[in-house]
Amino acid sequence: MRLPALVALACALTLSACGTINRDLFTERDLAAASPEGLSDLRFNANDRAAGLRFSSTVSARANSGKPFNALAISGGGANGAYAAGFLAGWSARGTRPEFDVVSGVSTGALTAPLAFLGPAYDARLREAYLSGKAARIVSHETAAALTLPGLFRSDALRDLVDAYVDPALLAAIAAEHRKGRRLLVATTNLDTEETVIWDMGAIAQGGDAKALKLFKDVLIASASIPGVFPPTLIQVQGEGRALSEMHADGGVTTPFFIVPETLLLWTAPQSRAAAESPPANIYVLINGQIGASFGFTKGDSLSILARSYDALAKAQARTQLAASQAFAERNHASLVYSAIPTDVDADSLNFKPANLKRLYDFGFERGRDAAGWETGTAGATGK
Repeated sequence: MRLPALVALACALTLSACGTINRDLFTERDLAAASPEGLSDLRFNANDRAAGLRFSSTVSARANSGKPFNALAISGGGANGAYAAGFLAGWSARGTRPEFDVVSGVSTGALTAPLAFLGPAYDARLREAYLSGKAARIVSHETAAALTLPGLFRSDALRDLVDAYVDPALLAAIAAEHRKGRRLLVATTNLDTEETVIWDMGAIAQGGDAKALKLFKDVLIASASIPGVFPPTLIQVQGEGRALSEMHADGGVTTPFFIVPETLLLWTAPQSRAAAESPPANIYVLINGQIGASFGFTKGDSLSILARSYDALAKAQARTQLAASQAFAERNHASLVYSAIPTDVDADSLNFKPANLKRLYDFGFERGRDAAGWETGTAGATGK
């Protein structure tokens, strides 16, 4: 994240203190039996090992079908999400993009994930989402919160963007793929519990009604709501005898991307056959940002120090998650490749200007069309 982005965040932390979201107080006990109203089996906490294992069993049939198993994870990164959008289109143009059995998304990756899940036929809609001008309004004077909300910008433009491509037809298409055993997952951060929540978006889509459509959209918006920049999203749940409103924000607060829930990163799947006889399992990670360390003289003022520290933290977290995911893949006889924005390419997560989005989209497209766009290796990655 560049200095202008950090300036915006610093302003947000100061100005958003003037705004608030009204909600009724509840306790941890009140949440014990909570679930989204009218729907069930839609989500689980990433640190719940038993729930993670139950979920993994729902995709085991596809994993053991005798066909290659393909998973895609898309990271957060704000405006840099244009990179992954372009990469997917370039990959389609190259003609080697597989059908993914599992797609996961975090933050801006959550906005991309539904269209990536549905395949190349939706590339044009994904391109439009980033380049039509709707994304440019997300961070602009039009959406300034004017001290009324706990965020520098309102979520109006973000919601308009989601409304533009998430409709009943899209939900129906996702539900149809869900019934085939494919899975679409999105992570949010529950600020009340400080936990990563993984939402099964296909299960939500199966609801097929207005309530399901609203929840689907709310989860996407929550996952993309950068704290301090956008207000968090309240998701209604039913507690013991009364309705509650959970506060969900950017999934990137707790995880940059995910292949499996955090409690399963050290897990090894039971092997029913020799690895050599198993069909290939392929994991692809699209990182909407940079992971390689790079030199940059740091000035002595507070904002420069904050900016450099945030950059180092975000890159280190991404490298750590990548290393853990690589180890998981190796133990479970899967290959893992990733693509990130090189360190010599300008990347500002809050620069939603049309020219910047198009530049990143076009760069991603060329990388996706090139077999060399994928990289291997983990903690030692240079990102160049």
